[in-house]
Amino acid sequence: MPTYQLEPDLAVAEFIDLLERSTLAERRPMNDMGRMEGMLRHADLIVTARDGELLVGISRAITDYNYCTYLSDLAVDQAYQRQGIGKQLIARTHEAGGKHTTLILLSAPKAVEYYPHVGMTQHPSCWIQRGE
Repeated sequence: MPTYQLEPDLAVAEFIDLLERSTLAERRPMNDMGRMEGMLRHADLIVTARDGELLVGISRAITDYNYCTYLSDLAVDQAYQRQGIGKQLIARTHEAGGKHTTLILLSAPKAVEYYPHVGMTQHPSCWIQRGE
């Protein structure tokens, strides 16, 4: 059983290592250390799952603690997937951000089928504008 905790000071090297062991690295600026560090330091919530000392899951979110919580990264080591870790990370992130907030996320293409299984509903009118 993994242990879960809030880790606001998670090391960027551990974050990057986990993203590489999940499927999320292909959609993150892995070669830009400044951006990767900023992604961690400016997140409001970093919830981790560890198997002993090994980081096996992370949820990184931005929240106002009153209305919405945006779950921007959900990554689980491929060797640890299908064990309920992602579902626990989502629940603990929502709890930390405020159960009264709306939890929002954009799914990775490979994970679209996952979210209905953990109780989330798809929203038909999300719009994005990609950064440069």
